[in-house]
Amino acid sequence: MSTIAIVGGGLSGLVLARILQNHGIPATVYERDATAAARGQGGSLDMHEESGQRALREAGLYDEFRRHTHPQGEHLRILDKTGKVHIDTEPDGGEGGRPEIDRSVLRDLLVASLEPGRIVWDRRVTTATALGDGRHELAFDDDDGGVIADLLVGADGTWSRVRPLLSAATPRYCGISHVELRISNAVERYPDSAALVGPGMFFALSDNKGILGHGGEHLHLAVSLRAPRDWTTARGVDWTDADAARDGLLAELADWDSSLTDLIRRADGPVVPRQIHALPTGHSWARVPGVTLVGDAAHVMSPYAGEGANLAMLDATELASAIIEHPGDLETALVQYETAMFRRAAEAAEMSAQGLEMCFSGESPRELVGFFTGMDRPATTTQGVSV
Repeated sequence: MSTIAIVGGGLSGLVLARILQNHGIPATVYERDATAAARGQGGSLDMHEESGQRALREAGLYDEFRRHTHPQGEHLRILDKTGKVHIDTEPDGGEGGRPEIDRSVLRDLLVASLEPGRIVWDRRVTTATALGDGRHELAFDDDDGGVIADLLVGADGTWSRVRPLLSAATPRYCGISHVELRISNAVERYPDSAALVGPGMFFALSDNKGILGHGGEHLHLAVSLRAPRDWTTARGVDWTDADAARDGLLAELADWDSSLTDLIRRADGPVVPRQIHALPTGHSWARVPGVTLVGDAAHVMSPYAGEGANLAMLDATELASAIIEHPGDLETALVQYETAMFRRAAEAAEMSAQGLEMCFSGESPRELVGFFTGMDRPATTTQGVSV
């Protein structure tokens, strides 16, 4: 039986390992984090029926997933910097076809579904080397011996160590920086802020800037803006000092309504600056025996269409299905998987790029409001944002 090594214990790597396990095909996930709780996993995700939900059904975890979804998670509010509400809506009956779940809860569900030993924690890949016969060798930073795999799957995100085996492309800065915020127990502690954000998706947009995220018991938000690549360093803000970080953000939104800037003042916990990167739309590669990519390793894109996690989970599902369909013939399986993946990734990347332009312009939120109300609707769609 082929040895399958999956680099990265995010959603795509875990879904792939789980579906293969269900079919008696062992695969080992190598994850750099020391434990599942080593770092935060971000906010809420909406699971699309044709992708994320399909993955959970094929993983045999759909019913458990539904027990953890948020009521009214598909609620949508769009405001401008004055606090004016342009859209405040929810699906008929209070729930549509894209239920929301906390990313950390979803990941924990997948971790718990794997047999002991299927995830090897605290193993950071330093190099991946082709051996010339379709096999690849992984080296790790702990010097505790390498691993040779008949099939190597890079599920290791934006800065993948596996991608260079297939492609020279590197993610490019999209011109958007954002700073992640969280307000814990908002419904109890700050009911006015919880009501402002609402239980689902939230966009407050003006002047190439925004506060975006998801509501619920805890508010997962990000202050995002068009900025030069060095914005996080050139501002002179010590982002490890939460008070200084909040003051820096408040200075950026000095003319915004106080109800919105209170979302910054009331944030607790770490304030995390990030840059938005994306691979070129249509990123692909020539077939290389014994190795492929899933998720952000294959097609990282901006989060402004809410497609990233769903697409990653669909990648894993279709790769697992191809391996199951073609036992003993990995190359046929990889051709089948990559051919379909390249096409859908290009479509999703274009959607994400259009979503970015709708969110960050001198006239926002006009275009986004027009999209959701059926006016000025582009050929593709923006469904949400992952923070």
